[in-house]
Amino acid sequence: MDNLNIFFVSMLVFLVLGSCNGGELRKSFYRISCPEAENIVRNVTWKHVASKNSLPAKFIRMHFHDCFVRGCDGSVLLDSTSNNTAEKDAIPNKSLEGFDVIDEIKSQLEKTCPGVVSCADIVALATRDSVSFQFNRSMWEVLTGRRDGTISRASEALANIPSPFFNFTTLKQSFANKSLTVQDLVVLSGAHTIGVGHCNFFSNRLYNFTGKGDADPSLNSTYAATLRTKCQSLSDNTTTVEMDPGSSLTFDNRYFSILKQQQGIFQSDAALLTNKGASNIIDEMVSAGKFFTEFSQSMKRMGAIDVLTGTAGEIRKKCNVVNS
Repeated sequence: MDNLNIFFVSMLVFLVLGSCNGGELRKSFYRISCPEAENIVRNVTWKHVASKNSLPAKFIRMHFHDCFVRGCDGSVLLDSTSNNTAEKDAIPNKSLEGFDVIDEIKSQLEKTCPGVVSCADIVALATRDSVSFQFNRSMWEVLTGRRDGTISRASEALANIPSPFFNFTTLKQSFANKSLTVQDLVVLSGAHTIGVGHCNFFSNRLYNFTGKGDADPSLNSTYAATLRTKCQSLSDNTTTVEMDPGSSLTFDNRYFSILKQQQGIFQSDAALLTNKGASNIIDEMVSAGKFFTEFSQSMKRMGAIDVLTGTAGEIRKKCNVVNS
């Protein structure tokens, strides 16, 4: 067999193994099958972030909520049907946004290389790219090769997505269930440096913490007074408050400084201070360089939770419906 034939046979083996039986995520998974894939994701994402700077927080949340239910399989993107309520209609996901951007990216990819790039990979890449826009460079490596799941149940979202009301023990267990460590828990909580929180997810800390009309003593009292001017009742479920006051659109490590001042708005934020090991990690994250390095590693680990690869799952033609 001459060298040219050997080359073509080798490429065929690579393509078959890479697209069917790879079994693992890897760098530049689409280098042969769709060389422009990552550029298309980035270009569309950056176009939208340029005009809507709240998107990075939305995408991090979407990616996180996707990965914690059935792994990073794009199941959070699926619409409910007449006989199934999907994840996106579960209470924790009602405020998710950015689905339109994912659909636009998918549409462009389907024109360029039909049936090749998974919706699950699009979510992982768009999340990285949305945060990276601020820095004009890639902030962490995204390994690709995920395939899309075909099952999406609201009940599983409720059972698996960590609640803002969780204490440290429950948070730790929730992350351990996904093979993530306390380090990952603390570092990924740093994503609260961008975005907003809805009053109804923390107003019990302001008005009725123990059922006696009192405030949570672990919340800075001056900050609690400020929050009460914004969230004026326990029943307010529409008002939102910056999670990182004055800096909620800038991805940085300021969350950890705020946390040390007892100004994390959720019980799940304050819970991190109740454990010595977690507190030590918070102290380390006050260094911006350390936080960016660790966040990159934790996002990589989170993005690999229970992924479908090889011949598992499918490559959806549209991200909101399974293939017929």
